Amino acid sequence: MTDIALKMVFGERAKYAMLVSGICFSTILMTQGLALFFGILGFSYATATNVRAPIWVVDPLVQQVGDNQPLRDTDVNRVRSVEGVAWAAPLYVGGAQARLLGGGATQPVTLVGLDADTLAGAPTKLVAGDVQDLRRPQSVVVAEQFVEMMQRLRGERLRVGDVFEMNDRRAQIVGIAKTAQGQGGASYVFTTWDRAREYAPSQRRMLTHVLAAPEPGRSDREIAQVISERTGLRAITEEEFKRMSSHWMLVNSPIPYVVGLIVGIGFVIGLGVSGQTFYTFILENTRHLGALKAMGTSNLTLIRMVMTQAGVVGVVGFGIGVGVMSAFFSMLPEGRAPLRLLWPIPVIVFGAILFICSVAAVVSSWRVVRIEPAIVFRS
Repeated sequence: MTDIALKMVFGERAKYAMLVSGICFSTILMTQGLALFFGILGFSYATATNVRAPIWVVDPLVQQVGDNQPLRDTDVNRVRSVEGVAWAAPLYVGGAQARLLGGGATQPVTLVGLDADTLAGAPTKLVAGDVQDLRRPQSVVVAEQFVEMMQRLRGERLRVGDVFEMNDRRAQIVGIAKTAQGQGGASYVFTTWDRAREYAPSQRRMLTHVLAAPEPGRSDREIAQVISERTGLRAITEEEFKRMSSHWMLVNSPIPYVVGLIVGIGFVIGLGVSGQTFYTFILENTRHLGALKAMGTSNLTLIRMVMTQAGVVGVVGFGIGVGVMSAFFSMLPEGRAPLRLLWPIPVIVFGAILFICSVAAVVSSWRVVRIEPAIVFRS
C-alpha cells in the first residue's frame, strides 16, 4: 500500500509541487526568523566574543555586555589579591570617533583598551599583522569591518602601516583582525589600556572591566564567586555574561515580537496552504480511495497511506527549504549579517513541519474514514 500511496502523490505532479512548495516556503520563513533571532542575540554580546577571558569583573549594576560602568583603578589589584586568581588585567571598552587623515569623515568605533603587559583579551584571528606590535607607540589593531568602512570613504583599502586619527591623535594600523560585529554597526579597534586614555573622550575613570582567570585546577565559576564575595564587585564567567546579555536583550527589546511574527507567519502559511492543498488532494482522489475500500482495504490502512503521503511531502519540502537557506547563509559575509544557522534551528523547524503535516493528515484522514465504497459506482 505504501507504493500505491506514493504513486498517488507523485502522479499528481502539479498538486505534489504545490504541497512541497508550501512546506518549503514555510520552512524558509521559520528558519530565517529563528536565524535572525540567534544572530541578533549574538550581536548583543559581541564584545564578550571578541575579547575572550574566563572571568569578567564588572560593576554590580551592570546588566549586559554593552553596559560599561566605570570602576576604580585600584579594583585591578583587589582582584589580583584574591586567592585562586592566576592573573587579572584591566580593560577599557567605550565609544570613539575614527577619522582619516586630511579631514575625512568620522566614523564611530568601539575602542578596546588592553593591558600592555599581558595583552589579555587581544583578538586571536588576525588576517594581517601581529598582535604583539600593539606595544609599539600609536599602534592599533582594527577589525575587517573597519577596513571596509574606511575603504568606502577613501576609495582605497587600508593596510598594515596606514594611519588614521582618533581624538586628534595618530593611530597606526599594526594588524587587521576578524571580529564579530556589535550592535549599532560600530567596528572594533584594539589598542593598549594606557593608549586608550588618549584616544577615548576624556573621563575621570577609564577602567570598565577587569579580566581574570583562575589558577590551574580551579573552576571559573568557583573563582568568580570568590571574587564577588571578597571585592563586592560582580564577577561572572564568559558564558554567564553572554547569557545575561541575551536575557537583557529579550526583556528590553522588541526582537522577540518581530521574530515571533516572522516564525508565526511561516507556521500559519504552512498549516493553512499545505493543509488545505493536501485536503483538496484527498478530495480529488476520493474515488480511488473508495475503490480501495470497496476491495476490502481497512480504514487503518488508508489512514497509514495518508500519513505516508503527508510525511513524504513534509520531509521533501523541509529538506529543500533548509538546503536553500543553508546555501544562502554560506554566501553571506562571515560575522556581518545578523543571521546564525545553529543546529537547534533545523530541529525546531522540523518539529513544526511534522506538526503541520500531522494536522493535515489527521484532517484528511477524517475525510478518508467517511468515504463510502459505493462512491465508485456513482456517476
